[in-house]
Amino acid sequence: MSFTEQIKQDMYTAMKSGDKIRTNILRILLSSLKEKEIEKKDSLNEDEYFNVIRRLVKQHKESADAYQKAGRSELVEKEILELNVLTEYLPEMLSEEQTINLVKKVINQLSVNNLSDMGKVMSAIMQQSNGNVDGTLANRLVKELLQ
Repeated sequence: MSFTEQIKQDMYTAMKSGDKIRTNILRILLSSLKEKEIEKKDSLNEDEYFNVIRRLVKQHKESADAYQKAGRSELVEKEILELNVLTEYLPEMLSEEQTINLVKKVINQLSVNNLSDMGKVMSAIMQQSNGNVDGTLANRLVKELLQ
């Protein structure tokens, strides 16, 4: 079963069970995936699927933060529920310990020792982890280790 077919199947299951939040976010996800396929004029590979989902996760995190600042707790809860549904379709992120080990390994491989090389290090980290690392955490760790 393809990735899109799995999402459609999950959406139909959510519709049958009456889970409106899950149904709506899966519709949004399917729409975003279809939009990306049209833009690319070809079917998406696995990395492109995950990039679309990561973009939606980032948008929902930003929305939840904005609602939190505005004191709209009911909307924060909705965003978090939608975020949880989206993260089910992402591969598991590296733990903090795994991220620390990866950052140290990349810094040693590239033989860098100052912050001006941070872009090279971050690029290599993202490439080696296939995007399964928290960029904010990796960024903070690189800064700490290169100072």
